[in-house]
Amino acid sequence: MKDLVILGAGTAGTMMSNHLAKRLPDDWRIRIVDQRKIHHYQPGYLFIPFGTYKEEDIIKPIQQFIPERAEYIQQSILKVDADHNRVYLEDSRVLDYDVLIIATGTDIAPEEIDGMLGDHWHKSVFDFYTLDGAVKLHEKLESWEGGHLAVHISEMPIKCPVAPLEFTFLADAYFEQRGIRDKVKISFVTPMDGAFTKPVASAHLGHLLEEKGIEVVPNFNIMSLDGERKVITDYEGREVSYDLLVTIPTNKGADYVERSGLGDELNFIPTHKGTLQSKAKENIFVIGDATNLPASKAGSVAHFEGEILLENVMRFINGKELLDEFDGHANCFVETGHGKALLIDFNYTHQPVSGTFPIPGVGPLNLLKESRMNHMGKMAFKWIYWNMLITGKHIPFVSSKMNEAGKNFEEANV
Repeated sequence: MKDLVILGAGTAGTMMSNHLAKRLPDDWRIRIVDQRKIHHYQPGYLFIPFGTYKEEDIIKPIQQFIPERAEYIQQSILKVDADHNRVYLEDSRVLDYDVLIIATGTDIAPEEIDGMLGDHWHKSVFDFYTLDGAVKLHEKLESWEGGHLAVHISEMPIKCPVAPLEFTFLADAYFEQRGIRDKVKISFVTPMDGAFTKPVASAHLGHLLEEKGIEVVPNFNIMSLDGERKVITDYEGREVSYDLLVTIPTNKGADYVERSGLGDELNFIPTHKGTLQSKAKENIFVIGDATNLPASKAGSVAHFEGEILLENVMRFINGKELLDEFDGHANCFVETGHGKALLIDFNYTHQPVSGTFPIPGVGPLNLLKESRMNHMGKMAFKWIYWNMLITGKHIPFVSSKMNEAGKNFEEANV
């Protein structure tokens, strides 16, 4: 019996267990390791602060989505010994493997910023990248009567880089609906030189921020947070004050990655950008937010990677050359408030493009344009996620590589 071990039972890990259960020969055993019992629909975190979703709307038991053929091991990971093909768990179990897939994602690390954690955490300084943070922020917003809301990104890369913008747009609409928009100043404070990582999308999204009267504070590289004065300071000495700070702290890969000597300074794993094979060992593959790839850390990216990684794992165990085909394809809805959204589609070499998606010339979704149809697509994605994406089913008309038909392209300098 040969062993394939998957570390992480989030979006990417669960999806790969379902893909592989259908394709691996019978003499292969699949084991998947995660310390958690509950699977979170993480795109739903965005909507909890505004009361659109409640906690129970976005969680389900992990084992509901693990295929029968795979053994689920609920345990924390202590270390990977890549030289001896072993995974050490915190309960002293040791898992030998022939192929390892790392899908342990990323998490927030507020402790990386001086002063970010303290008595003010989840009182005047909030995150919405965790379920606990999103729920506590909802409780805060329900009774907040106005002041200066600063939405802040600590440093890149972060999971779902459009989410801070979406939160900002939804906050603008939320305060309008509550009749207190004139009592709220909203600032978008970012280490980037614009609203988004890609210049074309940044121009579109920056224009929307301006239309909504939202101040952009660019090139702000945070050094510290003073919870008593309610001020954040950057390395140039600039200060931004706030009454309510919604921050995206530094994002880091899992701690065991550092203990295993497999990651970079943020515990992201150096990965071949086309094959998804790790640069450390040939029999270790990496998917989703755990990689150091110059692609968005988003569920759509993990989905597109998954179809290519499946083929490469099968090629690897059969001694064939790997496909060098992942193109960095990302596809993200961007909520803009008042029941509308943008849709952006891009990859390693192309900026977000205009056109239609998923069927060229037909749509029904428009790229780089606000529409109610795009918002409906965003809300429908939750059903697709639970019923197709993590169960490893192909989504019709959506290809893993970026489809160039019917789109207007501009080359990006990536």
